[in-house]
Amino acid sequence: MSNESTKPDQQSPTLHSQAEERLALTPAPPSPSVEELLHELRVHQIELEMQNEELQRARTALEASHNRYLNLYEFAPVGYFTLTPEGEIIETNLTAAALLGVERDNLLNRYFTSWVASEDCDRWYLLIKSVLQHQGEQKNFELRLKRGDSFFYGRLDCLLIMTDDQATTLRITLTDITESKRAEEELRIASVAFEAQEGIMITNADKVILRVNRAFSEITGYSLEELVGQTPYLFSSGRHNAAFYSRMWECINRTGSWHGEIWDQRKNGEIFPKWVTITAVKDKDGVVTHYVGLHTDISERKASEEEIKQLAYYDPLTALPNRRLLLDRLQQALAASARSEKYGALLFIDLDNFKALNDNLGHDMGDILLQQAAQRLMACVREGDTVSRQGGDEFVIMLEELSEDSDEAATKAKTIGEKIIGSLNQAYQLTCHEYQNTPSIGITLFVNHRHTIRALLKRADIAMYEAKAAGRNTLRFFDQDMQKAVMARATLEADLRSALAKNQFELYFQRQARHDGQVIGAEALLRWEHPERGLVLPLEFISLAEEIGLIVPIGQWVLENACAQLKRWEGHAQTRNLQLAVNVSPRQFHQPDFTEQVRAMLKKAAIKGDRLKLEFTENLVFEDIDDTIAKMKILKKISVSFSMDDFGTGYSSLAYLTQLPLDQLKIDQSFIHNLGLKPTDAVIVQTIIGMAKNLGMEVIAEGVETEEQRVFLEQHSCPLYQGYLFSEPVPLAEFEHSLGI
Repeated sequence: MSNESTKPDQQSPTLHSQAEERLALTPAPPSPSVEELLHELRVHQIELEMQNEELQRARTALEASHNRYLNLYEFAPVGYFTLTPEGEIIETNLTAAALLGVERDNLLNRYFTSWVASEDCDRWYLLIKSVLQHQGEQKNFELRLKRGDSFFYGRLDCLLIMTDDQATTLRITLTDITESKRAEEELRIASVAFEAQEGIMITNADKVILRVNRAFSEITGYSLEELVGQTPYLFSSGRHNAAFYSRMWECINRTGSWHGEIWDQRKNGEIFPKWVTITAVKDKDGVVTHYVGLHTDISERKASEEEIKQLAYYDPLTALPNRRLLLDRLQQALAASARSEKYGALLFIDLDNFKALNDNLGHDMGDILLQQAAQRLMACVREGDTVSRQGGDEFVIMLEELSEDSDEAATKAKTIGEKIIGSLNQAYQLTCHEYQNTPSIGITLFVNHRHTIRALLKRADIAMYEAKAAGRNTLRFFDQDMQKAVMARATLEADLRSALAKNQFELYFQRQARHDGQVIGAEALLRWEHPERGLVLPLEFISLAEEIGLIVPIGQWVLENACAQLKRWEGHAQTRNLQLAVNVSPRQFHQPDFTEQVRAMLKKAAIKGDRLKLEFTENLVFEDIDDTIAKMKILKKISVSFSMDDFGTGYSSLAYLTQLPLDQLKIDQSFIHNLGLKPTDAVIVQTIIGMAKNLGMEVIAEGVETEEQRVFLEQHSCPLYQGYLFSEPVPLAEFEHSLGI
C-alpha cells in the first residue's frame, strides 16, 4: 500500500516539466486591466437584476391572474363539473359541491347519476347519449337532484370537449332553479280557483297535503296547520276498501281526473258523505306535480234523499223493505236468475192468530211482536236475501241463487223455512208479557221469467194457506210434486243417517279380469239394503251423503270392511293374491288424518298395502293438488296403489298427471259403450291406452259388456277389463262361489 501511494509523487516532476515546456512555446494573450474587468462585471450584474425584476413582475401577474381564475371558478354562481363519457366526476368547483350538499372530495370519482332523482335517471342518460351522439351542446336541461335528504331542481348546460390527444370529456354547468320552479308551480296552482265556495285541497305528487282553503277546513274541522304534511288517509272512514281507491287512482292516472261520492270522517269522528272531484296538475313535460281536490259536503242532501227513500221503500214499523221495494228486487232477481239459470224461492209468512193478540193485549203489543219477528227473520236468512213486510202480520222473504237443480233449491228453501219456524216458535217478551206465536209458511220456486211476479206472489200465498189448512206452524210448497220430492228427500236423509248404525250397508264385488277371464281382483261397491225400499244403489244416496257429511263415516266403513275381507281371503288359494279396489270420495281423502286412518286399518287387518287399491276421480285430485300428491306419496311408501276412475271425462292436466304417483288409469265406461258406434270414442280409447303405456301405468277398461268390445280392447293392447261381460256386481257369497270357494 505504501509503495503504490508514492508512485504518483515520483512521476510528478516529469509531468510538470513537460507542461512548462508547452506553455513556454505558446504566446500569452494580452491581460485585461482591472478596470475593464470591473466594468464588465457591473454590466452583467445590472442585466441580471433587470431580468429578475421582469421575472418577478411576470410571476406576480400570473399569480394574480390565477387567483382571479380560481375565485371565478370556485365561487361562481353556478356549479361546474367535468365528467367522463360514462358520467364519472373528475373535476368540480366548490359551488357544485355546495349545491349537492357534500364536500368536494366526496364528489370526485363518483358518478353524477348518484345525485339524480330516481324518476329522472332515464332522462339523465338520454342527455349524455344525445351530447355524445351529436358531439354538440345541450342547454337548459332540467333534472331533479338530491341534496342530502331533500331534492332541488337543477338546470344543466352540457358541452362535449375533445382534447388534442382525442380524449373526450363533458363540461357541465349546474344552476339551482328551485325557486323559479316553485314560482311556476305557484302560477299553475293559482290558475285553479282556490278561494272557491267549495272545499279545496292541494297535495303534491306523493299525495302529501300542501294547502287547503277555508271551506275545506270548515267541512273537515281541521285547520291548515293541522293538515299540511298529512295525507288524505287522515279522513278515511273505513267505508271504502282498497279496490275502490285503486279504481279511483287508476281513473285519475288514465284520464287526469275523477269525480264521485266518498264517505269521509271529520275531526270530531263524524262520518259524512261528500262529492269529490280530483284533478291532476301536470308540468310542461306531462309529469304530475300536484293533485287538486274539490270537496262538497252533501250530508244534508243525502239525509233528505234517505228520508224520502225510507218513506217510499221501507216499512216504518220494522224498517224492512216494503212491497214496492220487494217487487223491484224480485224483478232484478228474475233477471239474475235468467243469466245464472239458478232457482230462487219466495217464502210467504203469516203469523198465526195474530188478530187475537191485538184484540187481547192491544195494538202496541202487536207492534212489538212484529218488530221482534222482523229481527228474527233477518237472523234466519243469508246476506243478500230480502226480508220484507207486506203489511199487517204478513212477511215475504226472497231467497236468491239457491241452485241450478230444482230439488236441491227446494231442499235449501225448506231448510231455511224450518229454521224460521223454530225461531218464531220461541217465546216473545212483550214488555211484561211473555207470548207464544207460530207461523204458517208457503213456498214457491222461481227461475228465469217463467212466471210473472204477480203469479209468484199468488203461488206463495196459496201455499201459505195450505200450510194453515194443514194445522198451522208448518210449511208447504205450492208444487205438490215438488212437495212430495222434498218430503221423500227428507225421509231418505233421515233413513240414511240411521243406516250405518243399523248395519244396513253391504259390499258387492265386481270382477276385474284379464282378456282370458283370469280374475286378478275386484272392485268393492257399496249397496244399501233398505228395510222397506229394498236394494238402494249408490246413485240414489251418495250425493246426499256427500252433502250432509255422512260420506266420511260411510267411506271409513267401506275401507275397514274391505281390509277385513282381504284378510279373510288370505286363507284361500283362489283369493289370497286378489287386489281389492275401493272408491274414495274427495271429502274423505282430504281429511287431515286420512293417511293415518289407512295405516291403522291395514295394521288392524294385518294385511299388506299392495292388496289395497284406492280409486278416485279427477275432481278429487284437482281440489287440492298439493295435498293429493303428498298423501299419495305417503301411502305409496306402504305399497298402496292408486287408480284414476272415469278417466277421460274430466279436464285432466297432463302436467299434473305426470306428477301423480298413479298405478292405473280406468277408461270411463261411456267410451267403451260407444266402441263401434262413435269413431271418436275409439280414438280416445286408443289414445288413453297409449298414454298409460308411455307413462308406465296400467290401464283397465270399465263397462265391458260385449265380446266385440273385449276384442277391440285386446287388439289395442288393453290388458284388464271390468264389466257385465265378466260379471255384474254381486254379493260376497256369490262372488266367492264363482271363484270356487
